[in-house]
Amino acid sequence: MHIPKDLVELIHSSARIVALTGAGISQESGLRTFRDKLDGLWAQYKPEDLATPGAFNRNPGIVWEFYNIRRLKACEVEPNPGHLALAEMEKNSERFVLITQNVDGLHTRAGSRNVLELHGNITRVKCSRNCGIITEWEEISGSSPACPKCGAKIRPDVVWFGEMLPQGILKSAMQAARESDVFLSIGTSALVQPAASLPLMAKQNGAVIVEVNLEETPLTPLVDYFLLGKAGEVLPELVRAAWFR
Repeated sequence: MHIPKDLVELIHSSARIVALTGAGISQESGLRTFRDKLDGLWAQYKPEDLATPGAFNRNPGIVWEFYNIRRLKACEVEPNPGHLALAEMEKNSERFVLITQNVDGLHTRAGSRNVLELHGNITRVKCSRNCGIITEWEEISGSSPACPKCGAKIRPDVVWFGEMLPQGILKSAMQAARESDVFLSIGTSALVQPAASLPLMAKQNGAVIVEVNLEETPLTPLVDYFLLGKAGEVLPELVRAAWFR
């Protein structure tokens, strides 16, 4: 695809680049978005019915089973060229921050290091009482495991409906957005708050906003550049043009 020359120069010369990713980039690796209708034995459920503290309290076993299937699927797929391009962008940027709404861990597997996970990570578990225990999923066994520290139920380390985002991570994301020279919004619907407000914060503080998406979103009328296409095609081309000319 054609990448505007002035955008290429801007990316190449910018000291502070921030990228926000949503479900679209993971969908290119073969993962369903959370809004997709469930099938098989799960067709009787809405995803929202399995992703609340209330659902976990009522039936932790079914919630564990649902999230274990999602975790296994996330581990089966591979980071796509879009993930890899963002990792390469980080290597070539003076200061790069990657903010993601995804919980699949694909950015880290692709090599990104400075990652802020707004909604947690499905490969980790934590104490439901927030006593401080956070560990890898594989270290926990049983259909409804207990915290080794306080005895409370262990749960997936993800943000459920009705819960607050991790305040330290959200604060860091907001600060990065305000300080950015270029803000990339990639594969996100621009509907879910508070992530949807991050590019607006960046724009209000003078950043150039770039959107990469397969379709227009509520953010599109406000961006400086809209690159129509898959992240796995657009981002590698942008990286090649900016640093490997």
